[in-house]
Amino acid sequence: MDRLDGKVVWVTGGSAGIGQAIAARCVAEGARVVISSRREEKLAAAREAVAGDHPERVFTRACHCGEPEQIAAAVEWIADHVGAPDVLVNNAATNPYFGPLLNTPPSMWDKTFEVNVRGYFETTRRVVERLLAAGRAGSIVNVASIQGRRAAPLQGVYGMTKAAVISMTQTLAVELGRAGIRVNAIAPGLVDTRFASVLVGSDDLVKGYTDRAALGRYATPDEISGLAVYLASDESTYVTGQVFTIDGGYTAT
Repeated sequence: MDRLDGKVVWVTGGSAGIGQAIAARCVAEGARVVISSRREEKLAAAREAVAGDHPERVFTRACHCGEPEQIAAAVEWIADHVGAPDVLVNNAATNPYFGPLLNTPPSMWDKTFEVNVRGYFETTRRVVERLLAAGRAGSIVNVASIQGRRAAPLQGVYGMTKAAVISMTQTLAVELGRAGIRVNAIAPGLVDTRFASVLVGSDDLVKGYTDRAALGRYATPDEISGLAVYLASDESTYVTGQVFTIDGGYTAT
C-alpha cells in the first residue's frame, strides 16, 4: 500500500463524492494529500473520513476553484505547508442547471464554465509552473465525464465543459510531455454522489442508465478512485493524453 509513497497530491472538490474517495485511496497508498473545497466547514469532516489510520498525511485548504486568486493562494500555501504537489486531481465541478440547453440562464452558463473549465486550467497552470521551475515530473488527473464525449440532453452546458476538459487534457499532454508531466482524464458515467443526486434520485433516469449499462447498475465513488491512483502513480509513467471511461459499459452499447 505504498504506490504513492513520498508524493504530495492535491485533490480539488475533495470533501465529498468522487474527490473524497480518491483522496482516501491516495492516503492509503502513502501520499500526503491536500483536500480542498469551497466551504471550510465541510473540510473537517472530510479530513476525518479521508484520514483512516494516517491523519498526519491529510491536510485541508479552502479554495473556490472559480476564483483564480484563491487558486494561486492555495498553491502557495500547499507548497509552504506540505510541499509542492507532484499530483493534481482536478475534481471540483458544478452543474447548477438541469434542462434544455437553449434555456440555460446566462449566469449559470458563466458559473459552469468558470469552475469546470477555467478552474481546471488555473489549478493546472499553477501546479505545472512549480513542476517546471523545479525540473520535476508530475501527473495531472482531470475528472471529466461521459457527458463530454456524447450528447448530453438536459445537461448540455455541463457536457460542453467536460468536452473542453478532454480537449485541454490532450493538448496539455502534448505540450508538457517532454517535461515529464503527464496529463490524463477519467470520464465516469453515472456515480452515486450528492453531486449527481438529481439523476440518481430519479427512477426514470436511473432505469434509462442501468437498462443500457452492460453491468446493469451505476457506480460508487470508490470504483473511480483506483484508476486515479494508477494515473497518479509511477505505474503509469508511459501514459499521457488519454481519456479513460468508467461507466459500466454504458457507452459500449
